Amino acid sequence: MPGILDDVDPFIGTAATALPPARGLAATWWWPKPQVGNTHPGATSPFGMVSACAYSGAYPTGYGRYAKNTEGVPEEMFDRLQASGFTHFQQSGTGAIRKYYNYVRVTPMVQQLDVLGESWPLRDEVAQPGYYAATLDTGVRCEITVGEKVAVHRYTFPEHSNARVVIDLSCGGLGIELGRTVPLRAHAESLGGGRAQGTVVMEGVPLSVAMELNSPKWRQMLWYDRRLIDGGTRLDFDSIRHTTLRPFGMLFIGPTGAGQTVEIRLGFSLRGCEQARRNLEDECGTNGPAFDTVRSATRGRWREHLGRVQVDGGTPARRTVFATALYHSLIKPCFADDESPFWPNGGPFAFDVCTMWDIYKTQLPLLTALAPDRARDLLESLIRVCEEEGNFPIGYRMARGADRFFRQASALAHTVLADVHALALPGLDLDWNWALVHMVDDLRRMYGEDFWEHGVVHPISHTLDLAYAHYCTAQVARALNDVHLADDLERRSRQWTNAFDPGTGLLRDSEFYEGGKWNYSFRLLHDMAGRIALGGGDDAFVANLDRFFGYGAGPVVQPGRRPQPPEMAAGYALQRFEGLNNEPDMEAPWAYHYAGRPDRTAEIVHSALTWQFGTGPGGLPGNDDSGGLSSWYVWASLGLFPVAGQNLFLINAPAFARGALKVSGGEFVVETSGHRGTPIGADGVEFDPPAQYVQSVTLNGEPLDATHISAADVHRGGRLHLQLGPEPSAWGRRVRPPSASMLESR
Repeated sequence: MPGILDDVDPFIGTAATALPPARGLAATWWWPKPQVGNTHPGATSPFGMVSACAYSGAYPTGYGRYAKNTEGVPEEMFDRLQASGFTHFQQSGTGAIRKYYNYVRVTPMVQQLDVLGESWPLRDEVAQPGYYAATLDTGVRCEITVGEKVAVHRYTFPEHSNARVVIDLSCGGLGIELGRTVPLRAHAESLGGGRAQGTVVMEGVPLSVAMELNSPKWRQMLWYDRRLIDGGTRLDFDSIRHTTLRPFGMLFIGPTGAGQTVEIRLGFSLRGCEQARRNLEDECGTNGPAFDTVRSATRGRWREHLGRVQVDGGTPARRTVFATALYHSLIKPCFADDESPFWPNGGPFAFDVCTMWDIYKTQLPLLTALAPDRARDLLESLIRVCEEEGNFPIGYRMARGADRFFRQASALAHTVLADVHALALPGLDLDWNWALVHMVDDLRRMYGEDFWEHGVVHPISHTLDLAYAHYCTAQVARALNDVHLADDLERRSRQWTNAFDPGTGLLRDSEFYEGGKWNYSFRLLHDMAGRIALGGGDDAFVANLDRFFGYGAGPVVQPGRRPQPPEMAAGYALQRFEGLNNEPDMEAPWAYHYAGRPDRTAEIVHSALTWQFGTGPGGLPGNDDSGGLSSWYVWASLGLFPVAGQNLFLINAPAFARGALKVSGGEFVVETSGHRGTPIGADGVEFDPPAQYVQSVTLNGEPLDATHISAADVHRGGRLHLQLGPEPSAWGRRVRPPSASMLESR
């Protein structure tokens, strides 16, 4: 019987959004951001350091056809799917992240070196977790797999007297304006016997690669500026600038018979060529061809990771979308153990923590649930970054410098630190007193200084970030018996009220990043009871939510290609939920829980799962943002939503009859009675199936009147049973999720 691994389609999200026109509530939502997933179908390993994919230079992963885009339907750079070779290290689902990698391009050729960099049409693509294949128009069949720190390419050539495999060490970034990456320094060395190595300093990081090609009749040579260096064994560049860069690298050349395969293996390291060589030998061995071995090992890792979640029921389309969402959720962050180029000792090093302002809500709680060992490694790495650079990063890439995206948000690492500390799980131990020191210090940096002095900061969303981070830090301080510190932090955390206008129940006017005050007004704060009271009580709060989500409104028209300012201004003026096209809105559907209306949550989440996700390359409503969007889909499909920083999960009707997560305490099962399977996307164009509603709940056999459970309940394992029905019920109207003011008043 096929497992979840076989349901994954890595092509989902690689093309412009192509979903059927939504019906009902979902038709009222307006999408301002790019309508494309920005994922790639290349070979990846779960949380692995290396990825590899066909390279065209397109935005933002180097794969595909699209130009840089920030709103509406993306424009195309190319009229065909094409590639000039295959590069390593790609972002996943991000937008304008400014670090686009695509280092070490490998190109199989039957042409002269003069045409290196030319792109050829791609056809017959195949993508599976850990594997990518395509045929270049030159007739070369190309297959790639990756391990955690290695990539293996296998090329099947036509008959030719001088077939070549060319490695371009100077390649980096994208073929878009300001998207190119130029190495600062580099060296390349031919070691003979099919072995070579090199190091390029990209974005302040020394990336080393050890190369190996087994083909006794082939020669190897260095090249510079598309000219062979016959007899030379080393190239050194002490300083490279944009104006002086000429491409350079290594070439292997020799005869091939029709259908002959040539394999090249690459080991990577951020700590020099010797370690790159060790990484290569650790995963590929020393006895020649390793493609099948590496592919099998990576497929096994994917099977094990994806197998930590199981779902029963659902249409084939829904299962494919779910499996692929889980797959996309487990690609990032990248872990390069013992590879930090910034500090000398070993231990975990995590990069591509992008975009933290999206992933902290959904993906990091999923990481903690499914891979707690990696969650610990991430936190240890973030603490070390804070030690070395002075801040917990808001976005962290394989790059040196202070490009931390501080405009987007403030103090987000505090949420996952607070969650992990509250869980107190075996294997998640950290030096919490040392972590607390950095949590407190980080609260005073960037926008935090103004918050500390004035209790409010603009952009106003940072006031919410910082108040929330003070609350999260206070919980850790209190648990560590630092009562004075906890009291002070909790007092400052109450200053979230300074961000709101009691007259409207919404945030005060301010500047906002990727949204407006309506998008940010329904965040799940630590004191939602106080938030609702400030806005006039349950009825006023629900009325604002209903307006935001489009209840009673008519369908809207989405932005097209190259939307004009008046069109965008009219859309923003709707002050409407932007669906899952824009991540600031991800948690808003669950705000209804705090006002005793979980039935509304059910309707909105059901509409999003039905109309905003589908199969095929155009199956995502917007940027996947390193898996933040896909993690939302996973949680929503399971009928759970993590409230990051509060050791809390909210309950909703799931999309599957049964789901199970393998957690540290065993297995947490969400099972249902009365569940009705419904189609999604193109499968559902003939009708708009109504939502289902929770009628009653039991947790481990005991009745549960509340709409929430603790994260500890999930992580220790257990059984949540939901009775579903076609009409809203009284469940969840009386007992509300906890709020700070409620807890303090006891």
